[in-house]
Amino acid sequence: MLDPSGMKGRLPVSERRYAFTLMPLADAMMQLLIFFMLSASMSTYALLDLRAGPPPASGAAMVQALPDLIAGTDTEAGTLWTVESGAVIANGQRFGFDALGLMVAGLKRQQAPKVLLLVRRGASVQDLVVVLEALSAGGIGAVQLVSAEGG
Repeated sequence: MLDPSGMKGRLPVSERRYAFTLMPLADAMMQLLIFFMLSASMSTYALLDLRAGPPPASGAAMVQALPDLIAGTDTEAGTLWTVESGAVIANGQRFGFDALGLMVAGLKRQQAPKVLLLVRRGASVQDLVVVLEALSAGGIGAVQLVSAEGG
């Protein structure tokens, strides 16, 4: 049987078209999203090491000792707060974070220009951030951080 072009038994060859599909790309992006979400939840930022004083290369000999800092902090010059896990100790009394607004308002009434924060080992970074945000919102910007363990 002959076709009109004179060729015997051949069918016309259609040209293949390759289409780019986004499905494999979407699958890979979903797997990456799940991987990074899982790996981000495994690293807690509460385990960051807090150290007081300048970096070691900037002359650690000029760092004031903790007793000197406390001795130089009287009621006219400022106040001393101890930050623990979920609480602040001021004047020997333990306060929860819900009382921070009242404590900062009291500091403003006393016109305390600075606050010395003594950070205990059990305190997390989030605890410190909550206290610093409350002080900043109350208009107290002169804050000094000291580690309770001395380093």
